[in-house]
Amino acid sequence: MASSKSRQRALARAKTERQIARRAAAARRRRQWQAGIGGAVALTLLVLAVIWKTGGFDPEKIPVAQCSWTPVDAGDGVKDVGKPRTNDVVTNGVKTMSVALTQGTVTVKLDPSKAKCAVESFTYLAGKKFYDNTPCHRLYLGSLLQCGDPSGKGTGGPSYRFPDENLPLADAPSADPSADPSAAADNTVLYPVGTVAMANSGVDTNGSQFFLVFKDVKLPPNYSVVGTIVGGMDLLTQIGAAGTQPGADGAVTNDGKPKTEVNITSLTVTDVAPQEEPAPAPSASTSAPAASSSASPAPSASASSKS
Repeated sequence: MASSKSRQRALARAKTERQIARRAAAARRRRQWQAGIGGAVALTLLVLAVIWKTGGFDPEKIPVAQCSWTPVDAGDGVKDVGKPRTNDVVTNGVKTMSVALTQGTVTVKLDPSKAKCAVESFTYLAGKKFYDNTPCHRLYLGSLLQCGDPSGKGTGGPSYRFPDENLPLADAPSADPSADPSAAADNTVLYPVGTVAMANSGVDTNGSQFFLVFKDVKLPPNYSVVGTIVGGMDLLTQIGAAGTQPGADGAVTNDGKPKTEVNITSLTVTDVAPQEEPAPAPSASTSAPAASSSASPAPSASASSKS
C-alpha cells in the first residue's frame, strides 16, 4: 500500500516538473520573440532616422530652369520644331557658328557665358536644320544683314520665344553722353562692326532672327549680343555695297531686301573655338534715325507685328 502511494507521488511530481519545464520554455520563447521584435523596431527607427537626416523624406527638388521658352501661337511663318532644353545648358567656353551663304561662309564665335539661352537656341535650331535654305531678308542702313526667318517676311520663326540677355547698355561706347551726346539724345548705342545680335519686335521676344553687323551702326540698346563675326566679313561688305532693292515706288531705300539675293544654305553650331581672321579696320558709324524702323531691326520670329 505504502509503495503504491509513493509511486503516485513520484508520478505527480514528474508531471508537475514537466508542466513547469513547458511553461519555462514557452516563457523563454516569448522573451526571445519580444526581443526580436524590439530589435527590428529599433533597427527600423534607426534607418528612418538616417533617411530623415539625409533628406530622404523631402519632396523631390525641381531644378530651377536656366532658360525659359514661351510658346508662340501658330501663325504665318511660325515653324514648330519643338523647344530647346531648359536645364544643363552650356554656360562657358565658346562655340563656332558657321553660316553658309550663297556668297560664302560667315564664321561667328558664340559666347554662352554672356547669352546662354540664345546660344542654346541657335544650337538647337541648327540641329533641326531650321535655318537651312532660308533667306536673309533685310539689309539695313548699309550696316547689317538680317537673317533667320524661314518665311522671308520678317515675321516668322520657331514656335517659342525667350527673354533678352546681354543687352549693350553700360558697356556700349556710345552709352556715355560725354563720349557721344547725340547717341544719348536719341537713345542709341554703338553696335560695332563684327557684332552678332538677336533681332526682335519688343522686350523678351527673341526667336530665330539675328543680324550680322559689318559696319558700325547705332541702334537702341534692345538687342541681345550673342557673338562676334570672325570670318567672312568681306562677303558681308560686298553684299552691303550692292545695296537694297528699290521700294514699291522705285525709290532708293536704305532698309529692305538686299539687291543681291542672299540665302543661308546651311547653318551649323559646333563646340570648338573658331579660327579667327584678322580684325577689320574700324568703320565710320551710322546713326539710326531717332524715329524710324531702326527702333526694331526686325520683328522676331515670334512676333506678328511688322517693323
